[in-house]
Formats: sequence, structure tokens, C-alpha cells
Amino acid sequence: MNKLIAIVVVLLAAIGGVFYFVYTNPATVAVTPSDVTTPADTQATTTPVVGASDSDIQSIGKSVEGRDIMAYHFGATAIGTSTKKVLFVGGLHGGYEWNTSLVANNLIEYLKANPTVIPATVSVTVIPVVNPDGLSKVVATTTSFTAADVNTSQEAQVAGRFNAHTVDLNRNFDCDWQAKGVWQKKTVDGGTAAFSEPESAAMKAYIEGNTPDAVVVWYSSAGGVYSSSCHNGVLPETSAMTKLFAKASGYPAHDVFNYYEITGDMVNWMAKQKIPAISVLLTTHTDAEWDKNKAGVDALLQHLAQ
Repeated sequence: MNKLIAIVVVLLAAIGGVFYFVYTNPATVAVTPSDVTTPADTQATTTPVVGASDSDIQSIGKSVEGRDIMAYHFGATAIGTSTKKVLFVGGLHGGYEWNTSLVANNLIEYLKANPTVIPATVSVTVIPVVNPDGLSKVVATTTSFTAADVNTSQEAQVAGRFNAHTVDLNRNFDCDWQAKGVWQKKTVDGGTAAFSEPESAAMKAYIEGNTPDAVVVWYSSAGGVYSSSCHNGVLPETSAMTKLFAKASGYPAHDVFNYYEITGDMVNWMAKQKIPAISVLLTTHTDAEWDKNKAGVDALLQHLAQ
């Protein structure tokens, strides 16, 4: 009996020692994430740099045939600082201007590989293909492609200019909209009303929902940078962007596009909304002229950071 009592006493002493050690050494106690509270001021200063991971890509709408119109987001800022938002757009004329989507895709890859070129107070969105149905007629895809993937048939490329309703999307915005527009010497369909097409309606909703501080839209082909306006003059910031991008890229700068009458133009509608926007027209329909445009993009990003 005395031996049993002695064993019990030893066991109780051992258990008591364990409790005492844990009590006086809390670091040995396992803690789950739900047990930890992060101060709010710590969270507010740790916004990560993003580089178009899956979580930074969104569909802003769908085409007539149900293809996604994708937006790729880059850049990050500390919460509470002022952010300038810049939007780059390609592929409004789908397969006819496939090289505008190619230069936009080049920009996406450039920003993925070089996220530090984006200043801390600037965020970037790239929409490489506004008209995915038209692009798919020429390159059989709406994502990454090369010039080798392009159907060189002139008939296919002209058909690829329009959406699946055969509407010219750059005649479907609300600046001097008309049901019948002009492209060079041809009459084209401007839609049944401004924003009648799902692609232009998606762009309208995205622009109005995000209010970018600067917009660059790529077209081809004329080789120049053109300011936007809709009977309200050229905005001072639009003029500054035009000159800046032109100087850096080597393209000539123009206040207006006056080769033929344009109705329902996207960048001119943005000017109507008082959003600084420029058109950058590539020199041909086959070259993305990436080096020239990279120089223009870099100059614009630095300008927006000032």
C-alpha cells in the first residue's frame, strides 16, 4: 500500500510540473491562425504588388457569340495614397487590326516580367481584345498568339473588323452616333443605337465604373498619336498625353483625326465623359511596333506618377 501511494504521489508531481512549465512558457502552446489578431494599421500598409495572376484577371462582359472580354490588372499602392488609373485597349476592330491585340499582349507580358516599371501610385489595366468574335475569325483564338497564327486572307481580315452582328464597334459609342457610319469610303453598320452591342456596352460599364485617369487605345494603320474630343475641345491632359506618347515613341502627334468622318468613336465618347484618352495608330496592319510603344508606355507611366 505504501508503495502504491508513493507511485501516485510521483505521478501527481509530474503532472503538476508539466502544467507549470506550459503556464510559464506560453510559446510552446500551439496557436491556430484564428487565434491571431492582426492590427488594422498593419494590414493597411502591406498591399502586395500584383502581376496579373488569376485573381487579377476579370471578364468585363461577353461578346455576341459569348466570348469573354478580359481585363488584366497590374500595379499596387499603399492604402490611403492617391492612385492614378491608366487603361490600355486593343482589338476594338478584332481581326482586321489583329496587331493592336498583339501589342496589348506584349504589354501584358512586359508588365508581368517587369512589375517595378509601374510607379507606386499608378495602377494599370490592359484589355487586349474588345472584339473577340472578330479576332477569332483571323487568329482562331482570343488569347496569346503570334503573327504566324494569322489568317492572311484579306476577305477574312475585313470580316474580322466587325462583331458577330456585323456592327463596327468603333461606330457604336455615344459621340455623334449614327446608324450608318463611314469607314474609309465604305458605309458600315453603327448598330441600332449607341451601345446597342454587348462589347461596347461592356466597355461603357467598365469605364463608368472605374473612371480611368488616362486611356490609350491602339488602332491601325496610319502611324500617329491622335487626341480625342467630342465638340468640347481637347482636354489639357489629353493634349499632354498626346505630345508625351508621340515624343517617346517617335510617332507624329495630331490634335484630330480628319481623314474621313468618324461617328460613334470610342475615344471621342471618353472625351465627352471628360476622360483623357488618345488613339495610337500603328503604322501597318502587320507590325506591333513594340519598341516604339514600350517607350510611349514607359513615358506615360512616369508622367502619371508625377
